Amino acid sequence: MLKAALEREGLDGLVAVDSAGTTGYEAGRPIDPRAARRLAATQLASELHIAREWLPEWFRERDLILALDIDHYAWLSEAAPDQESLGKIRMLRSFDPAMAGKDLLDQGIEDPWYGGHADFDAVWHQIHAALPGIVEHVKAAVSSDAELQRQGS
Repeated sequence: MLKAALEREGLDGLVAVDSAGTTGYEAGRPIDPRAARRLAATQLASELHIAREWLPEWFRERDLILALDIDHYAWLSEAAPDQESLGKIRMLRSFDPAMAGKDLLDQGIEDPWYGGHADFDAVWHQIHAALPGIVEHVKAAVSSDAELQRQGS
C-alpha cells in the first residue's frame, strides 16, 4: 500500500519500501490469503510477497521504521543499537491525523490473523488513513536530502 502511494507521488525511484516481522515465525511464507484478497480488491499485487525477519543491520540502512502495534514498537525500540536508530522508529498510525498525538497503545493496529475478512478490511482502512501522512513525511525527507546535496556541491 505504501509503495503504491509513493509511486503515485513519483517517489518510487527515490525511496525503497520493504517489510519484515520482528520474529521469524512466518519467514518464508506467502502473504495471508485474506490480506491478498483485500489488496487485490484495490488492484495491489501481493503474489511475490514472502515474509522475512527483521535484521539488525537494517537499523543503520533504513531512514524510517514503521511499527504496526505496541509490541513491534517495543521490540524495535529495545533492539535499536543507538539513539539515531531509535529516532527512526514510529508507529504507522502516528501519521494518521486522527491518531497523531494519541497514546502509542491507541495507535496500534490489531493483528487480523485470528479474525475474518472484516478484520482485514479494518486494518486496510487504518493503514490507508496513515498513508498521506507517511507520503508527506517522505517527501519532506527527500526534499531535505536534495537540499543538503545542493549545498554540498
